[in-house]
Amino acid sequence: MAPPDTLQALGLRQLRDIELTGDSRWPMRAVGDDPQLRFAAPPHRGAFRVTVLVESEDGLATPAVYLNTGSGFADALSVPLRRLADGTWQGECHTVQPCLAWRLDPLDRPGRFCVSALQIEPLWTNPHRPLPVWLGRAGQRMAAAVQRLRLQHDRDDLQPAHDLACPDAPQAPQATHCAQHRYLATGPDPQLRLAHPVAAGWYMLEVTLRLPAARAVARLYFDDGTAGDAEARSAGLPLRSEVLAKRLVRLQGDARVRFDPMAAAGAFEVLHFRLARVAETFAHQRMRDKLRTHHPRYRSATPPDAADLEVLWDDYTALFESRGAELVQYADWIRGIELPALPSADTQRQRIGTWAWRPTVSLVMPTYNANEAHLLACIESVQAQTYPHWTLCIADDGSTRSGVRQWLATQAAAEPRIRLALREHNGHICAASNTALALATGEFIALLDHDDMLAPHALFAVAEALQARPSAQLLYSDEDKLDETGTRCSPYLKPGWSPDLLYSQNCFSHLGVFRRALVEAVGGFRVGYEGSQDHDLVLRCAARVGDPQDIVHLPQVLYHWRMSEGSTASGHARKDYASDAGRRALQDHFDTCHPGVEVSVVAPGLYRHRWPLPADPPLVSLIVPTRDGHDLLRTCIDSIVQRSTYPRYELLVVDNQSSCPRTLAYLAALDAGTEAAGRARVLRWDHPFNYSAINNFAAAQARGSVLGLVNNDIEVISADWLEELVSHALRPDIGCVGAKLYYPDDTVQHAGVVLGVGGVANHALRGAARASPGYFGRLWSLYNPSAVTGAVLVVRKALFDAVGGLDAEGLPVAFNDVDFCLKTMAAGYRSVWTPHAELYHHESVSRGADTTPAKRARFLGEVAVMQQRWSHWLQDDPHYHPRLTRLHEHYSLASTTEILPPATHR
Repeated sequence: MAPPDTLQALGLRQLRDIELTGDSRWPMRAVGDDPQLRFAAPPHRGAFRVTVLVESEDGLATPAVYLNTGSGFADALSVPLRRLADGTWQGECHTVQPCLAWRLDPLDRPGRFCVSALQIEPLWTNPHRPLPVWLGRAGQRMAAAVQRLRLQHDRDDLQPAHDLACPDAPQAPQATHCAQHRYLATGPDPQLRLAHPVAAGWYMLEVTLRLPAARAVARLYFDDGTAGDAEARSAGLPLRSEVLAKRLVRLQGDARVRFDPMAAAGAFEVLHFRLARVAETFAHQRMRDKLRTHHPRYRSATPPDAADLEVLWDDYTALFESRGAELVQYADWIRGIELPALPSADTQRQRIGTWAWRPTVSLVMPTYNANEAHLLACIESVQAQTYPHWTLCIADDGSTRSGVRQWLATQAAAEPRIRLALREHNGHICAASNTALALATGEFIALLDHDDMLAPHALFAVAEALQARPSAQLLYSDEDKLDETGTRCSPYLKPGWSPDLLYSQNCFSHLGVFRRALVEAVGGFRVGYEGSQDHDLVLRCAARVGDPQDIVHLPQVLYHWRMSEGSTASGHARKDYASDAGRRALQDHFDTCHPGVEVSVVAPGLYRHRWPLPADPPLVSLIVPTRDGHDLLRTCIDSIVQRSTYPRYELLVVDNQSSCPRTLAYLAALDAGTEAAGRARVLRWDHPFNYSAINNFAAAQARGSVLGLVNNDIEVISADWLEELVSHALRPDIGCVGAKLYYPDDTVQHAGVVLGVGGVANHALRGAARASPGYFGRLWSLYNPSAVTGAVLVVRKALFDAVGGLDAEGLPVAFNDVDFCLKTMAAGYRSVWTPHAELYHHESVSRGADTTPAKRARFLGEVAVMQQRWSHWLQDDPHYHPRLTRLHEHYSLASTTEILPPATHR
């Protein structure tokens, strides 16, 4: 759908972080936290009035207007808008310089919206006459001074300087900007420079990059004209791909600034860059706050003298430099972790010789106008397999490129294990894949694209896993990508079998291996699902697998996906039709297996599956323990009552010895029904704090068939949060259901729990930006973690009772929620985390930290309980990966110094 004509008439020239939906009511959708509509210069100079009506689906639109007079869209050139009675926004602006462009920011978060009205009208105009030469030069000097005193620099000010090219135009001059701020680092020292000098002072640096590896270290260099880009005048910033990173920067003199995004070759994208001036007092306070959180000396009873600025700055800077030692580049991980764990080719052959059963594998590969160099590399990677019991079944789909079909015939003639079919007419990938499938005689089918490559031990790993699980029906491995230079990058280390993740994205391919009888039973590939034919096939096959243990994950990178032009390895947006095919495949699956589920596209290649509620939704008992904390409790209760749309719930507020008069008065009002719309009951727990016992006590008095554990420091964001959580909790195979929780600064607090991190468990991807998709879209995908937090946890009451509730004896305060989730998993139920139930969590404000000796001893005792009870899962979380780090929760690669669980099939 084209943008509205009214917007085009005003000079609309670019949408940023905005997609067109085709919905007449909400024609646009913000897909990031900084959506922008950029326009050409306003038709009037001098002073003008802006009137805008922006409506958002959540009713919370806060539009903003910015001007660009040559220094970027700075906050100093924003148009103050005031809300009028009819819901429109209006503001006035006076400009001394002519505008080059202007922009409208309709929202400050993702969501659907509509620009109903937008008008610019002059208040007075100021047509400029030619200026004398001397006055023009004075203006140029003044403009240079203004540039030097700029308060903010953003990614539009970055210019490629060294070891950089544009992926879409590799030969483009380096002084030009790359489209969409995507770059290809052609060497190990990529550099960008700010277009203008930066004045002395304190700055906040904000960076978000989409990296070729999970982590990297960026660095700013400051050249004051005396020593060039000296290492001593630089600032490091550890980065995680697609996660916002921040730090303070101190310039003691005016400088030209260089930005090194990473120290490796590969493709990357600058999603966000801002260097913004801050007050010195703010900088000092920010450093103290950071050090109190991360530096043990600043948490002691006698911290260093915060008045000593140099000590403060040195300690603050050391936090960022020391963290760099934890970062692992993929090439180092391959050398230090992957290769040492692989058996040698001789060892593999010896093991094969001991097997009584050597399963045969037919690799199915459709081709069409293939790049001969890539196709040769693909075929050679099959011929290099240490496991010899394979056939390669190739179906050429009527290639028109000269010599391709003859070349394929030559390859087949030279290798007896290659079987070739030459189709007369192009039928597209599903038809060609079925032709290749007809050539297969192996017990198992493996899917291979004509420009990708297998690891030399790929089929050995498959056959070895089948020795341990002969009944396996489906097997899948980890994968990575090959960049434009053929270098391995972007490893996707996958979890164990997670049906809800498969419903959210195709996490099965690649390498995907199917029992041939199963593929034939479902009818092979379905024509009409081109672009997501693999996803469609695995959905239909998985639906016929009775035992989930017959779907086996091989935690090894066995498949290298080439990022060739037009392939989905370069991004799902390259094949828009694939997302629609994936949605239809999922909808077909649910219509057959789970009628009533509705599927929609969240982003290219990512889907939402919305499960239905019964016509008569069950009563939900929301349990809210509290002690004092009037303001937190009221915010929590008010947000539930005022924002929730779920029709049937009760609030069980459990008072644990409150003494604050305001809290006691509020609890009395709740109990009397004069607050919370009469939905609340107040229960009294007159005993020492024991989170497990409090919730068990309230659950025993709950009237609902569904329980919701809710902390008193929770604040509802999405109105349908409870519908989303309850709809999954009612699924018979689901145990605990968790929500997406944010800190008040809009960074992620909870997105599921990873076992083993920190000794027991920690929150997955904690600290990621709210709009970030996370590790391979994980923050936008429903998936099955091993546990979710009890801060917001929904579960059927019958299941809560069946596993004995929370452990009040061994785990009175910490880890009781994780233990409860693991009890349900041991009983055969899966946990679910959903990003579509969003709430704020003002974490631990009410209870405080475990800093006293008694609390510390209690905590260590709870750690011991968890490690004794669940040691096998804490050592190897089945929904994490054995080769990802346990040092933190950010899904980055493990270092060679970590003690890792064995990477066996699971």
